[in-house]
Amino acid sequence: MPASPPKEVVVLGAGGHAKVVIELLQAAGYEIAALLDADPTPRQVLGHGVQGDDRALDELRRDGLSLAFVAIGDNRRRVALAEAVRAAGFSLVNAVSPSATVSPSAHLGEGVAIMAGAVVNAEVTLGDLCIVNTGATLDHEVSVGMGAHIAPGVAISGNVKVGDLAMMGVGSCAIQGVSIGRGAMIGAGAAVVRDIPDGALAVGVPARVRRQADA
Repeated sequence: MPASPPKEVVVLGAGGHAKVVIELLQAAGYEIAALLDADPTPRQVLGHGVQGDDRALDELRRDGLSLAFVAIGDNRRRVALAEAVRAAGFSLVNAVSPSATVSPSAHLGEGVAIMAGAVVNAEVTLGDLCIVNTGATLDHEVSVGMGAHIAPGVAISGNVKVGDLAMMGVGSCAIQGVSIGRGAMIGAGAAVVRDIPDGALAVGVPARVRRQADA
């Protein structure tokens, strides 16, 4: 049988996070059809030219493109831009490294990025637009909310809940069964041993709330 043609995807974002995502998508057999960025200055990113900003979405959709990935690290900007992408008629694809381990019983939303060396174990749920970054490990029945970011080297034990738009910093960890609230930020290297409220910044070992912010 002839090989099926590559699937074409529009990538939004042209920074460092986007570079990783582009390589993940290509490894999964996608072709980068267009690269858009908030800074539309023409330039090359891993051999792909920036072709404008999100105002080009409608034209690209009329050209027949229908798949997109929002490759922006900032949680709130990523979620907001994804709404515009969907409103323009695009479907969001996932970018999963071939070197990641993802359980067949895990549940993945749309627009999810799972980077190299990450481990996503049994019955983990990943909400739309979340990031599981390089070498992060999520044990059984972890729930990660929409637009959350699990940074490189994070270790999350079983039955942990990470709220929408939360950020777990590089090398942080969470013990079994704790909850991390919506929009909470966990500092690099912190150890979460008790629940963290919505919008809080928590740092240290054990992690303590240093300030409360809007969730």
